[in-house]
Amino acid sequence: MEQVRVRFAPSPTGPLHIGGVRTALFNYLFAKHHKGVNILRIEDTDQTRFVPGAEEYIVDSLRWLGIDFDEAGHVGGDYGPYKQSERKANYKQYAEQLIASGHAYYAFDTSEELTAMREKLQASKMKAQYDSVSRMSMKNSLTLSEDETFQRLADGEDHVIRIKLPRKEEVRFHDEIRGWVVVHTAQMDDKVLFKSDGMPTYHLANIVDDYAMKITHVIRGEEWLPSAPLHVMLYKYLGWEDAMPKFAHLPLILKPDGNGKLSKRDGDRLGFPVFPTEWKDPKTGEVSSGYRENGYEKEAVVNMLALLGWHTSDNREIFSMEELVSEFSLERVSKSGAKFDKEKAVWFNQQYLREKDNALIASELGSEINAKYGVQDDSYVSAVCGMMKEKVSFARDILEKGSFFFELPKEYDEKATRKKWKENIPSLIIKFGNVVGAGMNWSSEEFDKQFHSFAESNKISPGSIMQPLRLAVSGQAGGPPIFDMLALMGNARVNERIAHALKVLGQGISQ
Repeated sequence: MEQVRVRFAPSPTGPLHIGGVRTALFNYLFAKHHKGVNILRIEDTDQTRFVPGAEEYIVDSLRWLGIDFDEAGHVGGDYGPYKQSERKANYKQYAEQLIASGHAYYAFDTSEELTAMREKLQASKMKAQYDSVSRMSMKNSLTLSEDETFQRLADGEDHVIRIKLPRKEEVRFHDEIRGWVVVHTAQMDDKVLFKSDGMPTYHLANIVDDYAMKITHVIRGEEWLPSAPLHVMLYKYLGWEDAMPKFAHLPLILKPDGNGKLSKRDGDRLGFPVFPTEWKDPKTGEVSSGYRENGYEKEAVVNMLALLGWHTSDNREIFSMEELVSEFSLERVSKSGAKFDKEKAVWFNQQYLREKDNALIASELGSEINAKYGVQDDSYVSAVCGMMKEKVSFARDILEKGSFFFELPKEYDEKATRKKWKENIPSLIIKFGNVVGAGMNWSSEEFDKQFHSFAESNKISPGSIMQPLRLAVSGQAGGPPIFDMLALMGNARVNERIAHALKVLGQGISQ
């Protein structure tokens, strides 16, 4: 079997949508699974849509996720350059080859003439496209004499080169995900292959570069499926049918309700990012949030995206990148769109956060914790992170939900206070505080022992005071196992918080 060579080929027109990230991921997984080559090619033939910084954003955001490339502009390789604007000299010869073989033609129509043609066709209830029928009433080398065509070219008149499609022909190709696809040329139009600015369109450049770079599999989004028949025809007309790559068109990532493709507006409206990392528009200054800046673990983002349109045989959900590489196959990619699920994305993050090393979480949060609460001992912060990571969805939530580990509670859960802080509680809390204050730092087991001994000696059920004690120490109704929490804080901190709670909450609420 020939070596697998795939490419991810984004346009530098703005930030990379998570649909594009998933395409990059699936190419990466497929290449690594087959011990092949993964290529990044920047397709910047449309210079009018070029956005400064977009290429760097694409590389940096994919690097954050662990998606790397064997060949790329920033890596090198034997098939470069890897930016289409730097390959400009390669394309015109193939457009001219198509003209010479009778499979393309020059078109001199102005934008006004094209608009008039489309309006006329629409008024006649016909498909408004430049095709085998409408081209015969337009200004091109098929309707002009050879002398006039050459004169217009010699005069430098603006023109494009269009593919010449037959009127009645069946285009068939096999998609690795969707099976056989059949399209009739009567439904297709004569797309522009070479523009008046001297740049190729996506269609020509894409085919020429895939051929030159020996691409074996084109794995791309479903939105490119309508272009595939044209690309098949170009391979045929250029005489490259034997080298044509296999096609695989990935399903769309849909809105959470399943109605339409997921967009940035959906993320803004429903409160989740649709870009891997933060993007600042260089023209407007508008900032769009990213998964990284929203606190997502990169492994969780990769895992979540992998399961949007791909499934395993055993319904397993948690995978490392190495496991994804081992398991991935195009046969398990779905034909139908995959609905984005915000709650599921958060769930994935929870799973990875719980498995993350406590010291690593502490190092990532350390400077922010020190700035907010004063300098803290590293080992203490690490232990807090270990205890709180089970109770939060994102590491940053530890700063807020675990704030009582670093400072006196600023507020107390209103519902728990109303329900549990009764008249008899303050005196019992004071007594227990005296017991705590009389001891050195206790272990979790010692706190458990002292607490139950206290409850027994005061003839109360442990449950009647456990919740008020948690409330007094943390201000919260729930949290980590209480005796583990108390032991980590230490007797002095516990007693300090008990005294503060008594001062703030007073003598309790009567029955």
